[in-house]
This record gives sequence, structure tokens and C-alpha cells, in this order.
Amino acid sequence: MTAPRLAVESLSCRFGARRVLSDVSLELAAGEVLCLLGPSGCGKSTTLRVIAGIERQSAGRILVDGREVGGPDLHLPPESRHIGLIFQDFALFPHLTVAENVAFGLNGTRAEKAARVEELLARVHLEGYGDKSPHMLSGGEQQRVALARALAPRPRVMLMDEPFSGLDNRLRDGIRDETLQVLKEEGAAVLLVTHEPDEAMRMADQIALMRDGHIVQQGAPYNVYNAPVDKAAAAFFSDINVIEGEVRGALTDTAFGQFLAPGHPDGTAVDIVFRPQHVKLDFDREGRGPLPTPQDGVPARGIVERARFMGHESLVEFRMDFNDQRLKATVPAVFLPKPGTPLWLSVRRDRCFVFARRSPLSTDGNRAKKGRF
Repeated sequence: MTAPRLAVESLSCRFGARRVLSDVSLELAAGEVLCLLGPSGCGKSTTLRVIAGIERQSAGRILVDGREVGGPDLHLPPESRHIGLIFQDFALFPHLTVAENVAFGLNGTRAEKAARVEELLARVHLEGYGDKSPHMLSGGEQQRVALARALAPRPRVMLMDEPFSGLDNRLRDGIRDETLQVLKEEGAAVLLVTHEPDEAMRMADQIALMRDGHIVQQGAPYNVYNAPVDKAAAAFFSDINVIEGEVRGALTDTAFGQFLAPGHPDGTAVDIVFRPQHVKLDFDREGRGPLPTPQDGVPARGIVERARFMGHESLVEFRMDFNDQRLKATVPAVFLPKPGTPLWLSVRRDRCFVFARRSPLSTDGNRAKKGRF
């Protein structure tokens, strides 16, 4: 059986008395992209620095192609790990030309180095830029030079720490797609750090959602988005609506009807979670309109408080009649009802989740019970 290109086993890290990583485990195959996703300070960048050998772990092992590069009794320096690094600021040498930056750290004859530099500059669409200085390039061009330099020694693993955050929004998508294509062609396993869910969804084969130094959920983007491990995981990817309830006889009563609460004993306080795009506006102010399907449950009336056009959809905010709670709904295209307009809402039950309500200070998503309706 082929060993994974990168294996991280039960990685922990302390800075003095403070634990910043706890039992982090990952596996990447050649050509696979895994995104470490999470808020600032959750341990994403520290994970990269430990894997790269810049920081030392307190426990756990790191293996590249089955070869241990970091463990309880071993700490290889970064240059001996066959790992490439790209950081947010690109870290190009200002006193070197583009070609010299790409060639930095390459071994071999002058002709071999020149051939590799020429190959990589062509691959990142910078032919003819070899004699330019970094300050003469745009941010997107500097990012591509940094990519070429990191790829030059043919690393088996590529670590990328927020590499696109400094780019103009209009250029970011194109640069990301080009970078991903080059990395796939090179066959490196890619571990990308980001705090942007859209970027992770766009680039990743696997997403590992981090919180407080540990991974709370890992899987394919579709699964992480559509089967969140807890309320915080759902909220990290988009706005959410939350209805509070209490379990009675494995059911929770709401203004939208009864919801099943599998796995939760009677008396459990629960949060019913659903995204604004899964709220349906099917009823006029008189209650006329299409009847809900069985999966949509019971309609409830809300009063429009605010409506905004967001460019490709409209966001409508409601105050619900049943308890004055505020809920949000997104509607494709332009839909801008006036404040005070009463409308009837229903919720797609197959896109709702129920989680045991926990203390706001509790963040251990692995302990939350959840359910689908």
C-alpha cells in the first residue's frame, strides 16, 4: 500500500504553558489539496510552521512519503523535508531578479538551473520576466514568482499560508485557479491555510475545519458544508437562522411545525439551524399561494424589516409573528418588498439541523449531538 505523500499523526504544540495545537492528524495524497480552514488564532498557521520544521511539535509525528521528518526524537530542518512554502507576503528577495529568485536554492549546473527556471516561468505565464526586479511586478505577478520559486526544487509537499489574501478581488479567482492547475500538474500534496470558506470550497479536495487548536470536522467540501458538526461549523460557512426549542417525545415544537430531534433525550434544549437560502417565501399577505410540500413543513408569517439587493440575490430580513424573532431569507435575483409587508415563510426540513444547545463558552464541536430532519 502506497504511503500518503504527507501524514500528520496526533500533532500537538505548546508555547510555554499555552497549548496551541492538540492532537491534529491529517493525510494527503500526491496531487491532493487540503484546506485548513478556521478563524484567526485557531492554530492553522502554527500547524503549517510545525510541518515545515520552523516550529517544533510537543508530541506527534510528521511523515513525507512514509519517511519521518519530525517526531519525538527527530527534527529535520526545513531544507531537508522536501517541503515548499508560500506565505502571504511572498518573501521575494528585492535585490535579485525574477530568474534569480526562482533559481534560489536550486542545485545542479548553471544550464540545469536555467532550464528549470525557464520551464517554471513559462508554466506560470511569466515568459520574458526573468530579468525584471520584483518591485516592477504586480501583486499577482509576484505571487506567481513565489509559486515558481517554491516549486523549483520539486517539493513533495507544498504549504501555503493565506497566499492570495493580498490580491485584488478581481484578480484573485483567476490567480487561484492558475495556481491550482500548476500544483496539480506538479503532483505535490498541497496544504492550504485560509480563513475564507469560499476559497476553501473553490480549491480543496478536503477541508479540515479548525477551532481552538484542534480539528473539529474534516471531509469533502460538500459534506462539511451540508453536514456541519455543530452550530458554529454551520455558521462559519454562511449566515444561519436559529430557532430555540426543547425536546418532548423526540420532537420539538416550533411555529414551523414539529421537528424530529433524533438522539436527544426529553428535556434537552436544542437549536434548530437552517441557512437563509433554505427559507421559502411562497405565500402572499392573505395566505394565498402554492401549498408547501411535505418537506417544507408549516408556514409561519413574518413582517419584512429590511430588504437589500446583493448583486446576484436579495437578502430579506423578517420579524416573525410568533415570537418577534428575526430571521433572514435569500431570494434569487431582485426581490425587494417594502418594510412592513407581511409574507409567509416555510423552511426546507431536509436542510435543517438540530444541535444540543451548549454554553457560549463551549467550543468542543465533537461533543455536540446533531440531527437532520
